[in-house]
Amino acid sequence: MPITVLVLVETINDYLPILEHQGFHLILAPTPAERAQAIASHRGQIDAVLTRGPLGLYADEIAALPNLKIICVIGAGYEQVDLQAASDRGITVTNGAGVNASSVADHAMALLLSLVRDIPRCDAAVRRGEWPKIMRPSLAGKRLGVLGLGAVGMAIAKRAANGFDMTVSYHSRQLLSDVPYDFCSTPTELARVSDFLIVCTPGGIGTQHLVNKQVLDALGPQGFIVNIARASVVATSDLISALEQRRIAGAALDVFDEEPQVPDALKVLSNVILTPHVAGLSPEATKGTVELVGQNLMAFFSGRPVLTPVKLPKPL
Repeated sequence: MPITVLVLVETINDYLPILEHQGFHLILAPTPAERAQAIASHRGQIDAVLTRGPLGLYADEIAALPNLKIICVIGAGYEQVDLQAASDRGITVTNGAGVNASSVADHAMALLLSLVRDIPRCDAAVRRGEWPKIMRPSLAGKRLGVLGLGAVGMAIAKRAANGFDMTVSYHSRQLLSDVPYDFCSTPTELARVSDFLIVCTPGGIGTQHLVNKQVLDALGPQGFIVNIARASVVATSDLISALEQRRIAGAALDVFDEEPQVPDALKVLSNVILTPHVAGLSPEATKGTVELVGQNLMAFFSGRPVLTPVKLPKPL
């Protein structure tokens, strides 16, 4: 009997044959209604679940799947997967940290360039038949703060330093001795020494509202912020206030608290650029991510260690 994988992710259909060719039977359930129906109808045959961080897998769903053995999360974040429930059942959890780092870093730099150089407003003006001479800052020689120096943060830092001659500082959970960038002990200190702040730390309780009013005030009225991580890392109300009052110069956001809903207060601001959580989406990244899922599944069901395990809390 083939191993059955419940697929909750909505953006990878073109690459699912990778898993099918490895012999896995897939049940596709990309909408909330299909998800609930699939769990109710196929609960006894589902061996694995493929999800992504914001979609997660909840404790009641884990409890409803008696044969579930492994949860594979696409991308680095796994904030909505109930790790305690998985640990209590002895279920393995994997993620895709680093696979889409290049795609996310490209998008972060694209957002930063568009924001600082005010590309959307220039484009809209030309389309209206206008020809404004908008004076905007250059990126060269500026100070970039990277909040979270994981795979994505490192990719961004290299692009900024090597491609734009920017000075890079960072804040992470710990000082990294093998990187050529300056360490800041707090997010506020990082913002204070930065012209541009890019948020690329994982989501979850440990980083919730890491960027708040204090950090935004430290960034200052000439500072720009880009968030391609998780919306929970930035206190949205504080951000909106800082943007409305021009206490920061602008923001570019790819992530939001209640996706796909976006606050109207953000939509009406001229100093904001918005994209629909697409930073990690590219053919290369998606293919690599699904290939990693396949490798983790093959390893697990062959009795070998998975490639990218997520550390779980102790069982209760």
